Amino acid sequence: MHNTDRILTTHVGSLIRPPDFIEILKAKENGLPYDAAAYESTLRRSVADIVRQQAEVGLDLVSDGEFGKTNNWARYSLERLTGFESRAIGSDVEVAPPRDRREFPEFYAEYDRSVGFGPMVEVQVVSSPIKYVGQKLIARDIANLKAALKSVDVKGGFLPLVAPASVIPERVDEYYRDEEAYAYAVADAMREEYRAVYDAGLIVQIDDAYIPYNYERMVPPRTLQEYRKWATVCVEALNHALLGIPEERVRYHICWGSWSGPHANDIPLREIADIMLKVNAGAYLIEQANPRHEHEWQIWEDIKLPAGKVLIPGVITHHSNLVEHPELVAQRLVRLAKIVGRENVMAGTDCGFAQATFLQRVHPTIMWAKFRSLVEGAAIASRALWG
Repeated sequence: MHNTDRILTTHVGSLIRPPDFIEILKAKENGLPYDAAAYESTLRRSVADIVRQQAEVGLDLVSDGEFGKTNNWARYSLERLTGFESRAIGSDVEVAPPRDRREFPEFYAEYDRSVGFGPMVEVQVVSSPIKYVGQKLIARDIANLKAALKSVDVKGGFLPLVAPASVIPERVDEYYRDEEAYAYAVADAMREEYRAVYDAGLIVQIDDAYIPYNYERMVPPRTLQEYRKWATVCVEALNHALLGIPEERVRYHICWGSWSGPHANDIPLREIADIMLKVNAGAYLIEQANPRHEHEWQIWEDIKLPAGKVLIPGVITHHSNLVEHPELVAQRLVRLAKIVGRENVMAGTDCGFAQATFLQRVHPTIMWAKFRSLVEGAAIASRALWG
């Protein structure tokens, strides 16, 4: 995952599903009758097409678009783990809104209507032991991506997988004794998925948006120190799940949530960078293209990137339909490379473009235009850094 003579390019993972695949998914995910054979064949074709499109636009490390996941980037785990049951909110469970929603209720009321989000009506309750039962599903996802990779010329493929801390964080736990016991139980279960991807020769990407996002859920009433203690336990549980997988085959992604909101209560990267760097990964994907976090590239002047590690900053964002200029992309890469070394910076995205099945953050044509800008900007940066 290190550069040798140019800046390599990649992204976070989730991509917008094609219309014909969406039609089949509507029935499947709404619990209606559907043609299972047609679903599987459309999934294989859709993965092959999206991998080809990523290669054609010039990306070096590509994904399956997360097309094999049900619901979204994290809640797909409900299909692959035992131990959870749905329970209506308002009976014996409640979920407090995060601070951003408490401070900007009028905005979020309007925003939720505009994107089709309704009120949260149920919560997942941990009521029995958590075990992994998704062997056939992860095997299918691996097979689809590997088959698609045979027809393209890229550096490699990765599958994004949810981190233990991000598996249903809004849960109510009625089974495990505390948060640490729960985190290690999920880690033991998800280890099987991580290992399967590594054993298949693919890069393991761990998605952990809720490590930063839970700060505004927890503080207050908890303190920053209590939050950091919780986050450290979650990272230790993740490292437990990654045992036996070489760091150079693991990427770790954090973000502050993918929605286009104020993000006024995001925890600064500086407060969690040391915890992030404890993850046994070779590369770290971080948001640095959106206005709330773009300035944070400067923290690497004070925080030393460990030897052998790679930073993959977002140089294009999913938040906006504006297409970043390639020269801006290049500037974002060059200024960071001058601090941590040109061999230790790849070009990436802030987050995915479709974290849920029926969600798209930008128009599909804009997504591909942004990727072209990313690739062109990386080429400009490479000329500046290598000559």
